[in-house]
Amino acid sequence: MTIPPIETGDFMYHIQSDHQTEIIIKKSRFITYLHRCEQEADAKEYMRQIRKEHPNASHHCYAMILGNNDEIQRSNDDGEPSGTAGMPMLEVLRQNQIQDILAITVRYFGGIKLGTGGLVRAYSSSVAQALKEAIITQRVRMQKCRLRFSYDMIGKMDHFFRKEQIEIIDKDYGEQITYTFLCDSIPEEAISELSSGAYHIEWLEEIMVDVRVSDLHP
Repeated sequence: MTIPPIETGDFMYHIQSDHQTEIIIKKSRFITYLHRCEQEADAKEYMRQIRKEHPNASHHCYAMILGNNDEIQRSNDDGEPSGTAGMPMLEVLRQNQIQDILAITVRYFGGIKLGTGGLVRAYSSSVAQALKEAIITQRVRMQKCRLRFSYDMIGKMDHFFRKEQIEIIDKDYGEQITYTFLCDSIPEEAISELSSGAYHIEWLEEIMVDVRVSDLHP
């Protein structure tokens, strides 16, 4: 199955799950946590957890982008020179079009001052590295459908679904076989031809699904 390209700006990217990474720059440790969230209350609770986990850290800087239209965008330098931590982190999230995300970078000072430019590069690099390692998804529209057919067609149907790489999300074996599946465009003509017009696809609903970017753009 080929998923059609998404027009730029239509759908933002997300992280599939929380991720943590660490880099060391001139003996300072920069530990970045990426947390997927949709509510600011969730972001604040996660920040409390990280502060509790790292009570002796020099700084707990953060940036967040929340909301369907990025309504909430916040950043905080947490004691670093103004504009050297939270805002550079936020800019990395913006440049990568990441949505519904909280990035926290915990710094343990290593005794060597980095200077204004060095701090900007350090905090930017830490978030960029975390995003590079994390699994990134994109939300796309998919059609949820149902197909019922007789047992003698199972071989042909399974071959068809495998060949077209259509995801079957549920299989039910009753008097007839029922497959519930997701597709970008409904293969009604192909199923009708395969079954000589005996079976037809039942459309259920249109849903939004997170798909790994590597699967969308190999």
